[in-house]
Amino acid sequence: MPSRRENEIRDGRTYSERTPGASAMDYDAELRLLNEVLRRAYSIRRRDRILDIGCGAGQTTREVARLALDGRALGVDCSAEAIARARELARAEGIRNATFEDADAENHPFVSEDFDVVISRFGTMFFRDPVAGFANIGRALRPAGRLVMMVWQGPEQNEWFLAIEEALGGRGDGPTSEASDAFSLANPAKTEEILDAAGFADADFIDVHRPIYFGRDVADALEWVQGFTSTRESLVRLGPPSAERALGRLQQTLVGHAAADGVWFDARAWIVKARRG
Repeated sequence: MPSRRENEIRDGRTYSERTPGASAMDYDAELRLLNEVLRRAYSIRRRDRILDIGCGAGQTTREVARLALDGRALGVDCSAEAIARARELARAEGIRNATFEDADAENHPFVSEDFDVVISRFGTMFFRDPVAGFANIGRALRPAGRLVMMVWQGPEQNEWFLAIEEALGGRGDGPTSEASDAFSLANPAKTEEILDAAGFADADFIDVHRPIYFGRDVADALEWVQGFTSTRESLVRLGPPSAERALGRLQQTLVGHAAADGVWFDARAWIVKARRG
């Protein structure tokens, strides 16, 4: 059985991702508007060597590999299933300068000063010891190398989180214990302090406000949200009668967010940029 940490990484960050390929929906589709903004922020050069933290099925790794035509990209993730899918997709797309490893970036022995840029899309919030984790990443960067990552802003800024919490019987005024790690880097002052202690400098926070996509219609979105680790855990805790009522509330919440082009929820994230000191 996967550990709780593996489930958080694979299935949710905690509410916002599932195992790649689990349904008609996928994590890349959910985040596509946020990803468009993040992709523009990378500023990848032709010869760059890039490390992608928490790469999942490898969309972000493949994107930067295409930009670094004379460089290379390495994607790492704690999910062996996601890494297998990432390799499969890179082969299918003919991308030869992208490789993937099943590894935990918090303590993986990366080659020292091997990368020009470290990127991450919601993959850096789950370090058990964030200072040690970012220090490990920093050692993999060349001097003055760049970190560009996207992390969630606070739960109060993310309608998708509040709506699910309320439908499942939460108070909606803060993250549950299972979801708290997803917002561990939401506070800019705290995150800057972590990065500074880990050897990074010149941290900059860019506000990104884009909706996220939960599916083509209410049925698709309900299937997607039911697959989130924290949704499943909440329903189990409620027990059958209460869980059935919670699912009814969740369905009505999704109905309220359905449009002609799918089910959308408001979301806010930070793009955090820093350099190795």
